[in-house]
Amino acid sequence: MKKILWVSAFLSASLFFAQKAKVYDSPGYSINVPEGWRSTNDSDIVNIFPSSEIGAITISEYHDLNLPKAEMKKFILDLYKSRDQESKIKESNGRKGYTEYSYEYFDEKEKLFWVTRAFHKDKNLYLVSINCGQKFWNGNYMSLFNETFNSFKIKK
Repeated sequence: MKKILWVSAFLSASLFFAQKAKVYDSPGYSINVPEGWRSTNDSDIVNIFPSSEIGAITISEYHDLNLPKAEMKKFILDLYKSRDQESKIKESNGRKGYTEYSYEYFDEKEKLFWVTRAFHKDKNLYLVSINCGQKFWNGNYMSLFNETFNSFKIKK
């Protein structure tokens, strides 16, 4: 009986402390936005960020993009002017026929962490990235960024 009460108390506490979120909904995708965070849409590039502006999640979507699958890893590395090997980018079969690419990069000059996921299928590309200052990339901010990042869902 004590174990049941303990588990119930733990679950109740975790639900109480869980971050509330609203959904940013576009025709092609959706993503959860934590309470108190803002979102902007500038020419179909969406930025989601905490009010402290210590980082952001950026979502770009491209259609009718003639980018062969063989060039995707090079494209991602070129975004950051990275000298990393293409093998550092993880590739997997995603949902709905998309190939998912994952890449993490630390910009030494700007002291920024970048976490990027690209979803590529035919001529469609969704590029979702986190950028966050090094001194904030820990604890609660890192958890909120990753939780939001992982809530990204393609509709089509």
